[in-house]
Order: sequence, then structure tokens, then C-alpha cells
Amino acid sequence: MTKLYGILKEKKGSSFPLIVAITLALGIILCGISEYMRLMIIASGVRDAVQSAIISTVNDNYDDVYHGVREGYAGGYKPSGSSWEGSIDYGDIYEYLDNTLGLQKNGGYHVKYAGEGVEFKLSGLSVDITNVPFAPSDSDSAQGLLADAVIRLEVPMSFGGKSLPPMRMNLKVKAKYMPLFLTVSEL
Repeated sequence: MTKLYGILKEKKGSSFPLIVAITLALGIILCGISEYMRLMIIASGVRDAVQSAIISTVNDNYDDVYHGVREGYAGGYKPSGSSWEGSIDYGDIYEYLDNTLGLQKNGGYHVKYAGEGVEFKLSGLSVDITNVPFAPSDSDSAQGLLADAVIRLEVPMSFGGKSLPPMRMNLKVKAKYMPLFLTVSEL
């Protein structure tokens, strides 16, 4: 370390290439860190938007869970003759995301453009809504109306040109419908 410090302190000019190399290395490291931060900010924003869309979808089921709430748990059921049948509303999550994030449909993708370039792409949305069992014997052990969603995010790299592949990741979010008011037996 003292040898490196000695080279940097020389007045002959022999340290110039070393200083340029160190400056370039620090510039590349700084660009890599800023690219990493950009990718994480995009992933976080998309995950939050998908979470909001899933919560909106679960809350849109409120009209069908009324009958279950009366029994002390929340489930999507409606009367059908003399019995009950499941009633789940999946909503339109892609439309919610298109409006929230400003996406445009392009082929099988929902794409966010930054100018003329692609900022990120979404595809492969999978939503699984699990209804509560009808009239469970133990409502405390019933998990509630759950929605699990998985969506594929693809973000092209702006660092390294085309030599680096785009970042691809599956974002998983989960939401649960809970009644606002509890029955006396749940207190």
C-alpha cells in the first residue's frame, strides 16, 4: 500500500496511467452500482403496483363475501337455490397495471416505454385465488380469502450495451381479504 502511495506522490508523471486506470475503474464501479439501483427501483415499483392491483382484486370480492362474514369468516359464496356456491371475482389486473404504470400492449407483453426505448416489460401474470371453505368447523384455522399472483418482469440493461442479458425475475405477491369487524366469538 505504501508502494502505491509512493507512485501516486511521484512528480515524474509516471503515475498518470495509474490514476487514469483507477478513475476508469471507479467510474465503471459507480455505473454498475447506479444500474443495480435502477433495476431495484423498477422492480420495487412494479411489485408495489402488482400488490396494489391484487389488493384491489381481493377487495372487489367484498360483494360476494357478505354472507360468509355473517358467519364469522370471509369467503366468496352466494346463494344458489337451496345451497351455496363459490363466487370469486378475478378482476382485470392487467388493465389496472396498464392504467397505474402507463403500460402499452405489445405482443404478449405489457411494456413501459421511456422515450422510444423499453424501460421494462411485464408478462405471464398468474393469479390464484383460494376461497375459504364453506362453513368450516373451526373458523380460526381457515386461512381466509387469499390471492397469490406471480408476474414476470424483464428489464433491459442500460449498462454494458447488448453484452449483458436483460434482468428477468418473477415477482410474487400475496393478498388476503379480512373482514373489518369481528364477531363476538372471535374476540
